[in-house]
Amino acid sequence: MPPRSYQAVSGFFVQDEATDPSTVGPLPPRFGLIDDSPERWKLLETKIRQMNDVEPGVSYKVIIFGRHGQGWHNVGESKYGTEAWDEYWSKLDGDGEITWGPDAELTPLGEDQARSVTSAWKSELPFDIPVPKRNARFCSPMTRAFSTYSLTFAFENEGLKLQGDQKPVILENCREEYGEHTCDKRRTKTYIRERFPDFSIRGGISADTGVFTEFSEEDELWLADQREADNHVATRAKTVLDRIFDSHELKSEYFISVTAHGGIINGFLRSMDRPSYSLPTGGVLPVVVKCIIS
Repeated sequence: MPPRSYQAVSGFFVQDEATDPSTVGPLPPRFGLIDDSPERWKLLETKIRQMNDVEPGVSYKVIIFGRHGQGWHNVGESKYGTEAWDEYWSKLDGDGEITWGPDAELTPLGEDQARSVTSAWKSELPFDIPVPKRNARFCSPMTRAFSTYSLTFAFENEGLKLQGDQKPVILENCREEYGEHTCDKRRTKTYIRERFPDFSIRGGISADTGVFTEFSEEDELWLADQREADNHVATRAKTVLDRIFDSHELKSEYFISVTAHGGIINGFLRSMDRPSYSLPTGGVLPVVVKCIIS
């Protein structure tokens, strides 16, 4: 596969120029789309299609990043403070009152945050927002992420915008930065398959070797005494972008969904030379991404 580089393209969403998420909020109107005309999503889709027809070796997609809703680990960090959390509490499974490891679940608030995203999608359906096809939706293998995904796209259960029987894709490389924190140790492949049978679980390219690896039964990446480095997170995120832009079945799909975590979302942003963005739990960050084939 020829080398690829990525750039975030600004001018479409209010988040593009924002550095402080508190000024925008986790879920701005229209997911942050600047255009508020009734034809807004058709105009955006047309613009993206036109951009894809201009330069050979250059392509564009709108990637809609969604951070999972509040998990019990987020409660734990708020309870003890980030410094004490990182140094001590994050390495335990809980504190006797709440449990956050391994693989933290959503809190009731986190579930409500995901349902708010469902409502946001439903509010834009009358304006023809392009709903990514199921096989154009990627998800972290952590429970809080695919629980968020399931709640986010629950509007499909109401018979709206069904996209056939293809399955959304769970990718190991969409997981949160791993190591030390028990909340980031994933469960077994068997557990994921049995609890969420409507997902396709696929392997991916190793961020270390560049070689394809199968999705292992046990978590072979998480280490109790070593936290993944930021540059490795960005490299891992780039392998997902490579997969998205190189996929033949996604060649004509211009809207992609990625349901993941704050750390790996910032890994995606670093891989496309975009400033970091502290997306709140349950928040959504759409980015127009330019892919350049060297």
